[in-house]
Amino acid sequence: MQTDLNQLEPQSLVDAFIQHPPEMFEIHHTEDFLPLFITDFNLLTTLDIPVKKKIESAFGYQYWGRLLHLKTCFIGTTVTEYTPLTSHLQIDHFVKKLKTYVKNQSLTIIKDLPINSPLLSAEENTYSHSFIEAAERVGFLAIEGQALAYVPIDFDDREHYLSKLSKSRRKNLKRKLKSLDVLRVEILNTGAVQFLDHAFRAQLYTLFLNVYYQSEIHFDLLTAEFFDDLLQDGQSAGKVFLYWKDEILVGYNICFEYQGNLVDKYIGLNYPLAIEYNLYFISWFVNLDYAKQHQLKFYIAGWTDPEVKAQLGAQFTFTRHLVWIKQPVLRFVLKKLRHLFEADAHWYDSIQESK
Repeated sequence: MQTDLNQLEPQSLVDAFIQHPPEMFEIHHTEDFLPLFITDFNLLTTLDIPVKKKIESAFGYQYWGRLLHLKTCFIGTTVTEYTPLTSHLQIDHFVKKLKTYVKNQSLTIIKDLPINSPLLSAEENTYSHSFIEAAERVGFLAIEGQALAYVPIDFDDREHYLSKLSKSRRKNLKRKLKSLDVLRVEILNTGAVQFLDHAFRAQLYTLFLNVYYQSEIHFDLLTAEFFDDLLQDGQSAGKVFLYWKDEILVGYNICFEYQGNLVDKYIGLNYPLAIEYNLYFISWFVNLDYAKQHQLKFYIAGWTDPEVKAQLGAQFTFTRHLVWIKQPVLRFVLKKLRHLFEADAHWYDSIQESK
């Protein structure tokens, strides 16, 4: 089924996900329906971190905790900011077809549906809203999703952007940006000759794994083959920002210039050098500079680290997940406790109240 709604990334990214799925993912993709995957899912994955750690420290968790791992069907992908949908199916027919697909699954999650996203068209937002309502009518439970960070490219230059931040943050970021004086920034298109080198691609994948394993959330471990596809695809408008100290690669990030936006997808860091040279913060401003120079509309910075991105001047738009639970008792429990799974929404509400 050809998707035409909610895609902030080129189709080639979805194709690479289907061709080279993350480890332990079982991909299903047919001509008449959306991509879906089945994997073992820990129900604690999206809990507020303090609550999750409290549960994991409870007596006997190493034994009964395995009961919280369910074989779960996800509609969508883990490589797109939103779940791609299709306007080719009427919503009621879509939901009916969806229930047919998931009726034998213990748990089904339609992930990351946009809610009034400024990054999408009115048509896309209306379709998503109507789809969520229709799914709720047939028994899907709506849970507040994550905070997607973005920056409108409505500033004149870097100084103008910094001027919108508080004095203390501005001073701190200017200090960190001094690392740019000793780094060399190289921007390569995906498909460039450098990515024909297997050893270089392997080095980039190793730096990606550095970031993956230091994260508190381990869900989708993308494969080296997936990155090989991305890096060697010259048609996707991918941009690889490489940061060098002399001949040492300190880190990189992979972005896509698509539909007038710069979408930041993957980062690899060479610890501890990346921390020493403040690469996380530097890459933020290099990406903003690129978006401004190329007259793009938005820099889309992804789901992770919303607190840090808020300090860097990001705005946020939210999603909803739709959850179908076959077992009535578990469905009742999740309905009562779903607020525990809405960490980003709670964080955002708290910072809005503090203003």
